[in-house]
Amino acid sequence: MRSYAAVDLGASSGRVMVGRVSPDSLELVEAHRFPNRPVRVPEGLLWDVLSLYAGVLDGLRAAGQVDSVGIDSWAVDYGLLDADGALLGNPVHYRDTRTEGVAEKVWATVPAAELYAATGIQYAPFNTLYQLTAAAGSAQLAQARRLLLIPDLLAYWLTGEQGTELTNASTTQLVDPRTREWSYDLAARLGIDLSLFAPLRQPGDAAGVLRAEVLEETGLTGPVPVTAVGSHDTASAVAAVPATSERFAYICTGTWSLVGLELDAPVLTEESRAANFTNELGLDGTVRYLRNIMGLWLLQECVRAWGDPDLGVLLREAAAVPALRSVVDAGDAAFLAPGRMPERIAEACRESGQPVPESRAEVTRCILDSLALAHRRAIQEAQRLADHPVDVVHIVGGGTRNALLCQLTADACGLPVVVGPTEAAALGNVLVQARAHGLVGDRADMRRLLARTQPLTRFEPLGGTERWRDAEARLTAR
Repeated sequence: MRSYAAVDLGASSGRVMVGRVSPDSLELVEAHRFPNRPVRVPEGLLWDVLSLYAGVLDGLRAAGQVDSVGIDSWAVDYGLLDADGALLGNPVHYRDTRTEGVAEKVWATVPAAELYAATGIQYAPFNTLYQLTAAAGSAQLAQARRLLLIPDLLAYWLTGEQGTELTNASTTQLVDPRTREWSYDLAARLGIDLSLFAPLRQPGDAAGVLRAEVLEETGLTGPVPVTAVGSHDTASAVAAVPATSERFAYICTGTWSLVGLELDAPVLTEESRAANFTNELGLDGTVRYLRNIMGLWLLQECVRAWGDPDLGVLLREAAAVPALRSVVDAGDAAFLAPGRMPERIAEACRESGQPVPESRAEVTRCILDSLALAHRRAIQEAQRLADHPVDVVHIVGGGTRNALLCQLTADACGLPVVVGPTEAAALGNVLVQARAHGLVGDRADMRRLLARTQPLTRFEPLGGTERWRDAEARLTAR
């Protein structure tokens, strides 16, 4: 049995998990968890990346001696380094407003349909492509000599080695999903200098060893290698879906709901673009064909606005509220920014002529019904657009703790839902490290090990799907 440290950074918290792996066993324990709080300053909304790095060091110290370290995080955001390798300011948060209206400027040079055909990435206002366009002409970008995505930036500080891991690179909207290389022609047309990016790495590649100063700070004994994993947390989470066949859909739940299929090739049709599906790269030449949905961010923001009431009580009260009384579009960019979420949900219901949820339980039920409905739409459309039928839906990530949402998703989709593991991104991170060191076999072997060792719960659909069809028709008729 060997031990692997998984640094897993989410939008609201980070954690260092330790996975203990043998060919027949897989255990995961939490070594350290720390908050991830963005900071608003005069120039915008920024990540406190130094605090995150301190949390990583504290986590490695708490983890004890390990055989390797892997890092995954959210996508699209980056840090800029000067010619000496020093960070030029804290990375900008993807929810910052600097990209408002930028997409239209990009599309004036490369039309949206052409951009999708070249990269397969769905439109989102915060894609790295739009962030770089928004930063054009800034003093910071002019001074930059290297751009590192968040997991690669932390790996650089740990090892002194620079690289750009492929699954995360694909979210920049600057990679061709067919060749799995940079799209140089596209970047040149948009005035983006791809030499800013470090060389591409694949999941499983060596990413250096911990520097002597890091060993001293953490108390570890070297050499301790850092291994590139699926550094986009969704890539790691999908790698940890305990599927037993290829006919599955997945929902990676948390702040976002990432809903889709694992495919062998991208779907680059105009119909796919119009449906706002993305083709992000996964392990072993796969494509994560998925739609980004706002996810439990809606509920998280409401809970914050309400002063953090007991979530278990809130969910029990929501379960007693009549189903599908009011629904909103959980993919609507109107819900992207923080603040006033209960009021904004009420306003959306009012504008669409639906009953306005008033109590906290009613707002919560509206959110969960809306998420289940969005899951249903995404899974149905993905199957049709990719010509890839599914028999089961796997839910992984933080939303696995929300049994009401899991049952509603089964009801809405009319399919069995297998729930777990919760710490999917960390488990995928650990297993890619273990595979790189010869301890487990291929992707199918990884999934068999997960299915044998991780607690899973199955939800069967209750009732027909007619009421969900009616709710969808009500929403799309707006």
